[in-house]
Amino acid sequence: MATLTTRYPETKNYIAGKFVSGQSLRTMDVITPLTGEVISTVTLSGQADLDAAVEAAKAAYPAWSAMPVKERVQVFFRYKTLLERELTDLARLVSEENGKTMDEARAEVEKSIELTEFACSMPQLLSGELLEVSKGVECRIEHKPLGVVASIAPFNFPHMVPHWTIPNALALGNCMILKPSEQVPVSSVRIAEMLKEAGLPDGVFNVVNGDREIVEAICDHPDIQAVSFVGSTKIAKVVYRRATSNLKRCTALGGAKNHLIVMPDAHPEMTATNVAASMSGCAGQRCMAASAMVAVGQMDEMVSKICDEARKIVPGKNLGSVISKAAKERIEKYITEAENAGAKVLVDGRNCVVEGFESGYYVGPTVIDYVTPDMAIAREEVFGPVLAIIRAKNLDEAIHIENNSNYGNAASVFTQSGGVARQVMERASAGMIGINVGVPVPREPFSFGGWNESKFGVNDITGKSSIEFWTQLKKTTVKWNPESRTNWMS
Repeated sequence: MATLTTRYPETKNYIAGKFVSGQSLRTMDVITPLTGEVISTVTLSGQADLDAAVEAAKAAYPAWSAMPVKERVQVFFRYKTLLERELTDLARLVSEENGKTMDEARAEVEKSIELTEFACSMPQLLSGELLEVSKGVECRIEHKPLGVVASIAPFNFPHMVPHWTIPNALALGNCMILKPSEQVPVSSVRIAEMLKEAGLPDGVFNVVNGDREIVEAICDHPDIQAVSFVGSTKIAKVVYRRATSNLKRCTALGGAKNHLIVMPDAHPEMTATNVAASMSGCAGQRCMAASAMVAVGQMDEMVSKICDEARKIVPGKNLGSVISKAAKERIEKYITEAENAGAKVLVDGRNCVVEGFESGYYVGPTVIDYVTPDMAIAREEVFGPVLAIIRAKNLDEAIHIENNSNYGNAASVFTQSGGVARQVMERASAGMIGINVGVPVPREPFSFGGWNESKFGVNDITGKSSIEFWTQLKKTTVKWNPESRTNWMS
């Protein structure tokens, strides 16, 4: 069996510019899904650890928030340079702790660089508004930071998802507590180290590791003003309700069941390669993965092409592992249940073993045809490299199937008809739409966020929309000249 040579030190909390062990003394192993080996241990923090991080952030806030935004973003210009310099090493770390292929891990860090670059544009986006509303009377609006905020990140993108929040929230003048997934905490160590190297003052950014206990403490802490969360819908609902019940702002992104509608006029090669890549990229462990394909009309030839493309995706080569043994078992259970319910498994990724990595957690690409909308695999988020194909007679039926999903992250249509594309754009119940695009993730400055049970709260988590989430408006009315004419407006 292959082994990894990398072994990382204990993953500690990062508070006030220093790495410190958790006061609770609880730890857990960090296991790479590539081989099943332990690569680190992580602190599982308690209330006292969070209190220390919040106090550090509160102490740093007055000076950081008072700094002009043009000065704050200089940190992120330098940080972006560091990310570019360390891209390969950061990608290797992402691959080791998450199980992605190196190409996928590089793409993840490259997206972090793009997100940081967007934060550098904040001076241009925060110019504010000023208007003379009456003779000698001016009104102005400014975006002001909230204070101490928190970001709770998932396992599937240990580097990118923290960058959905860190650069924007900090550039806007807030101080942050990051709670990474306890399954993939090591990337956050490098993020903290590199932000400090870029010149970020101590206490502005803090990392508190842990599990459910620390998530609940974040939701309850009276000095945390806003919470962002990315994870499953089940937990997103809990976090949103708990945070808002404590009078905090909260945006909580949940799961997805993204539908790709494939029409009879779809371009065969482009569609097959896009659908296969969408369902298998990052081992299907992304909320933008194509997990359900709605095949409209006669689609046997197209399904055959998709299967051919799926067979080109080889675990251990161009397909990474899933995050854990439990995840592998859960995904394979969905496949078996669908087969037992009458669906036809055309490409079977169960019982996958990669030579040299026999203890790794791999699921091969899987294509299942003749899935019906009532099956669990058609309704629930599988979070693996599995494509469920649902047959539909026409576009109306396909859109009805998509609209009946509880989720609403993304939907795509593959067609050469502009009229069909427009119908899907207007009628699909999803926050992100793709036309001949398998993974319709908006690029900066456009924001990321779904609808329905894929998102709870207002404002999206990235792009221009995030400015409204991480700031509050201050409105000022000014009059200096008592001699000027007055009316009801002044």
